[in-house]
Amino acid sequence: MTSDVWLPLPADEIEGLPEGLDYRFWDGEDDYPADPADCAFYVVPYMSRAGVAIRPLAAMTSVRVVQTLSAGVDNVAPALGALPPGVRLCNAKGVHEASTAELALTLTLASLRGVPGFVRDQDRGEWRSGFHESLADKSVLIVGYGSIGAAIEDRLAPFECARVARVARSARTTARGQVHAFTELPALLPEADVVILSTPLTDSTKGLAGAGFLARMKDGALLVNVARGGVVDTKALLAELESGRLRAALDVTDPEPLPRDHPLWHAPGVLISPHVGGPTSAFLPRARRLLARQLTRFAAGEELLNVVLTTEG
Repeated sequence: MTSDVWLPLPADEIEGLPEGLDYRFWDGEDDYPADPADCAFYVVPYMSRAGVAIRPLAAMTSVRVVQTLSAGVDNVAPALGALPPGVRLCNAKGVHEASTAELALTLTLASLRGVPGFVRDQDRGEWRSGFHESLADKSVLIVGYGSIGAAIEDRLAPFECARVARVARSARTTARGQVHAFTELPALLPEADVVILSTPLTDSTKGLAGAGFLARMKDGALLVNVARGGVVDTKALLAELESGRLRAALDVTDPEPLPRDHPLWHAPGVLISPHVGGPTSAFLPRARRLLARQLTRFAAGEELLNVVLTTEG
């Protein structure tokens, strides 16, 4: 049985890795560190170029685990059909919650308080005061109430919001209150001053924030996307921004990277950050701890953490 583990971080930089496995360092370079057919545990390079992460998968005939270092798995899931049955796909739950939630709050506050305008005024040496909105007393709707959505609400708690509503694939009750099902969105959207998207990109969420969704948002509302660009219909959002009816703060876009000449860059009322929700100083320590835990479990034959799906024959 093969014991090769492909890591995008040097093994000697990860404390607590179990002995008895053969660690190979590969971070998306053209040359592979070993024969992909001998890889048993594949850790996908983080923030790699399109197609790089899935390039070796077809040749990984002995792989038993594919581990991402991202919360989403949409970049690798389509390629899993070529793998043998029983391969477990695991995501990086626990690694990105804090930093992504921080950015969701940063984008929300910066947009409401007019920070992009202040930066432009500073560049010009202009002092222009004015009246801006506060997050206090606002109604916030979190669409996608998994671990990241819950982390966002944790950080909203001190800001004296009038209401925080939660939406997930299925309804449930949490310690903070009711989580509504996606089917209830039409009734919830008109009540929200801020709508924060933190849902995974799946077949059911692709284009979720389309023309109908956006039309139900109240005039002047702010859409914040820290999920995936494909969750939003860019054409429909552009129409709402250009009319001045809605505002947006986007860490992810469709397409991505956003081309230099794309109209979204200069649409009124939009703040764009270049997909930086995850890559912060919090990433490496948490990623290393996750890999040490997962590989210790793998070496011992124990149940793995964060299994998203298992391939079928």
